[in-house]
Amino acid sequence: MIYSFAEKTPLISKSGFIAENATVLGDVTIGDESSIWYGTVVRGDVHSIRIGAQTNIQDLSMIHVTGGKFATAIGDRVTIGHRVIVHGATLMDDAFVGMGAIILDGAIVEPFGFVAAGALIPPGFVVKSGELAIGSPAKLLRPIREDERAMMVRTWKNYVAHAKLHSRLTRVPN
Repeated sequence: MIYSFAEKTPLISKSGFIAENATVLGDVTIGDESSIWYGTVVRGDVHSIRIGAQTNIQDLSMIHVTGGKFATAIGDRVTIGHRVIVHGATLMDDAFVGMGAIILDGAIVEPFGFVAAGALIPPGFVVKSGELAIGSPAKLLRPIREDERAMMVRTWKNYVAHAKLHSRLTRVPN
C-alpha cells in the first residue's frame, strides 16, 4: 500500500520489493534493490525518510520521523531486523539492527555499527563504526568480530536475492 500524503508521493526504485501489505506513505525515497517486508510501515508524514540501495527492512518494522526535528536517513546495504522501530534516526551505510531493537530521535548508527536484538538506542546515542551496542538502554560493549562483519554483509546480500523471489509470488485464490 503506497500512499501520497500532503502532496508528497513516495519515490520507489522499480528494482526493489515492497510487500503487498507493507505501507509506504508520504515523503519517502527508497533506493535500488531495497526491500520493505510484510507488515512494515514507512511513514514519512511529518518529515522525510530516505532509504538507500540494497537495504532490507524486515517484517513488522516501523520507520517514522519527528515532525520539524528529526528526519530518518537509512543508508545503503543496511539490515533492519524483524519488528524494529527506527524513529527520527540515522543509520549509515552497512549498519545492522537486530530484531526488536528500538532506535530513537537523533541517534546515529555509524558504518558497520551493530545494534543487538532487543537493544534500546536512546535519543542522541551514537553506535560507533565497528562496535556492538547491546542492552536497554544500550551501551557499547566491544568491537564487532570478523565473523559478525561477514554475517552483516552476507545478510544484506541474501535479502537482495530473496526479495527478487518474493517479487514473483503468485496469490493463491481463497
